[in-house]
Amino acid sequence: MNPQTQPKPRPLHPQIQAMRDRRAAAGTPALYTLSLAQARAEDLATIQADAGQVETVFQVEDYTMPGPGGEPLPVRVYRPEARRPLPALLYYFGGGWTLGSIDTADAICRRLANAAGCLVVTVGYRLAPEHPFPAAVHDCHAALRWVADEQAEILGADPTRLAVAGDSAGGNLAAAVTLLARAEQRTALVGQLLVYPNTDQLADDASLRENDDPCLFNRRSVAWYIRHYLADAADAGNPLASPLRASDLAGLPPALVITAEHDPLRDQGEAYARRLAEAGVPVELTRYAGMAHGFFAMTGTVDDARAAIEQAALQLRAWFAEPVPRTSDDEE
Repeated sequence: MNPQTQPKPRPLHPQIQAMRDRRAAAGTPALYTLSLAQARAEDLATIQADAGQVETVFQVEDYTMPGPGGEPLPVRVYRPEARRPLPALLYYFGGGWTLGSIDTADAICRRLANAAGCLVVTVGYRLAPEHPFPAAVHDCHAALRWVADEQAEILGADPTRLAVAGDSAGGNLAAAVTLLARAEQRTALVGQLLVYPNTDQLADDASLRENDDPCLFNRRSVAWYIRHYLADAADAGNPLASPLRASDLAGLPPALVITAEHDPLRDQGEAYARRLAEAGVPVELTRYAGMAHGFFAMTGTVDDARAAIEQAALQLRAWFAEPVPRTSDDEE
């Protein structure tokens, strides 16, 4: 692990500072001040603008899968080459369980597919507040099972080389899915990529208190999303909502945890990495200095976004080089 702790916070990276100043000059409203419809539209527009030129991949296919709630869920599969089977990454988009969609994750999924040489599968899980916790968790786990057990041959996915990933709320969902997969002992995972994940709905730590800039993702943003996601405040301590509060993290797949220095979720993401390591899980933790929450998606404007994608891809390639044998139960 490489916590990269600093005695004093360094200033925003110049590229992040420029982005922050543009928003301030334009009077861009914080998402939590908008209606849900406005926030969802603004979130998509901002992410697509910051992502820059969209990468071409060999093939992009749209599917639907049966959803745990009874309604079909959209699924998009990115294929970097014709060869089959390929390892597969289940990527869960961010957006505080309230915003976001398959389209907001499009640029990240394309880049990871090409750089890691794997299928990338993303599911349009149900959003809060229309569908509060634990709907998104069960949708994301169902997508993993759909790929591993039902569609592997059709998709050309290697069920012995599966990983999960996500940014922000998507990182939270990826971590929750690993807990479900461990309990089920059916779908083996070679790794988990957690990008500035939310891991504790009850957190009260230094990074949450310190990051209050209205032009950036801040502590009020965090509170707004949690209010939408948790219809019952008692669910905040549930490990599927707050993986950091799981009693035991042993036996989970190896992890790469990426955090941003100027992010209210920084400390809880790094605390989760430490808990994983203490439980004997191989962990790499990287804090990107001067970065703010959301930088991973800013590949068109922020150099460290491209560096983080490359770091993630290299780690994914290493995990995929060591497939996990399927048990007899897996093959039933």
